[in-house]
Amino acid sequence: MRRSTGTARLAAATTVSGLVAAGVLSGAGTAVADEASRTEGGATATNNGLKTYGEAVIHEDGGDQRVSAGLFEMSVDGGGTLQTYGVDLRKPTQRDARYQETPWSGTSLGTNKNAGRIRWIVQHSYPQVNDLAALARKAGVRGLTEQDAAAGTQVAIWRYSDGADVDAVDPQAEKLADYLEKSARGVGEPQASLTLDPPAVSGRPGDRLGPVTVHTNAGAVTVSPPADAAGSGVRIVDEHGKVLTSAKDGSRLYFDIPEDAAGGADHALDSGGDTAELTVQASTTVPVGRAFASASRSQTQILAGSSESTVSATATAGWAADGPIPAVSARANCAKGGVDITAVNRGGEPFTFQLMGTGHTIPAGATRTVTVPLQEEQAYDFTITGPHGFSHRFTGVLDCKTQGAVTTQTAQLPNQPSPASVGGSAVQTTDLAATGASALTPLITGVAIGLVVIGGAVLVVLRRKDTTPEA
Repeated sequence: MRRSTGTARLAAATTVSGLVAAGVLSGAGTAVADEASRTEGGATATNNGLKTYGEAVIHEDGGDQRVSAGLFEMSVDGGGTLQTYGVDLRKPTQRDARYQETPWSGTSLGTNKNAGRIRWIVQHSYPQVNDLAALARKAGVRGLTEQDAAAGTQVAIWRYSDGADVDAVDPQAEKLADYLEKSARGVGEPQASLTLDPPAVSGRPGDRLGPVTVHTNAGAVTVSPPADAAGSGVRIVDEHGKVLTSAKDGSRLYFDIPEDAAGGADHALDSGGDTAELTVQASTTVPVGRAFASASRSQTQILAGSSESTVSATATAGWAADGPIPAVSARANCAKGGVDITAVNRGGEPFTFQLMGTGHTIPAGATRTVTVPLQEEQAYDFTITGPHGFSHRFTGVLDCKTQGAVTTQTAQLPNQPSPASVGGSAVQTTDLAATGASALTPLITGVAIGLVVIGGAVLVVLRRKDTTPEA
């Protein structure tokens, strides 16, 4: 049965890259250096390319095009292997692209009403179901190879992720895709492997700053104190003041800051006295159905399998003896199509900062969120600046909507099957969903260079919410 064309998109709302920047701007008088954008935590991995795959054909008004369809493999930083499927049919998946575990809200899955069905598919097909004979019986086919199972699973996912009119080339793989598509039911988003919330806190010397809550599916995580803890005296403790070296899901961590800890008008961040960072790490299997996003405009992935893998997360604290004491973080806001920059002022004086030429003031003890709207496929690079030379930089790429109809030129992949025909119709082989040295790389690079980082006047929407010093 022919489905609607790929131009009938399931995910239409503007969303934001899954990369989450987080950090701390310490109190007035402190010069804060630019930092690289931080991620929300979890697994970070490198794409090794398609490992188990077959072929599929996209049916478009302009003709049929063939693509590789199957299972990708990623190497996890610190150890471990992930297996994933793509959820953006018409975007190339670049080999060696860096990926970060990301909430659905930071990808096209966040606005896709069928995201839960996609998760059901990866839970009930290969490689989660590695008994191919049993899977074949459920699908009503005579038998399945690993290549058939991977191709059929990917095709079923694309029908829900992209609203695509796509079929598997192999008849057995096509029957599996039809079975999975018809059987899929909505299930909820899986828990993150490891995150810390909030990723940034602030306060005064002599206080316990926090709490920072651990969210993980691991049985336990190790807690690493700040690198200069011996010199600064900063400790990571629980609510009773007990020093922590391990934690679990739901644990509440605090930065215990000595009263004589460095801070104030003449102390800069790079001298290491008025900020501190804790790191938590664990070894766990990342939950099936977690999304993985890349800042390199490589196709978003959904997790289909995980070995025991290393996951980590960080949180930062800043303090000052007087004046404003802000903690600043940034998160994707898919509903508004932009990046929310949230600043919490724990000091006794208002905190004033500049963002894209507009001034904002946060009263003492208050929180303010600035939403920066962005266009799809737009790189962003903006810096918050304030008095006494402090600044904080946030960078990323808005890359969460599935692409439209295929408009790129056809290119034959090295070592890939030659063009074939399906049902008597000629098809062209394209590398839109494949990996490796893509012939589309120059095109991608040209598009990236042509993107405006932040162009024209950007509407900044503010919303204020009440908070308490312990929020």
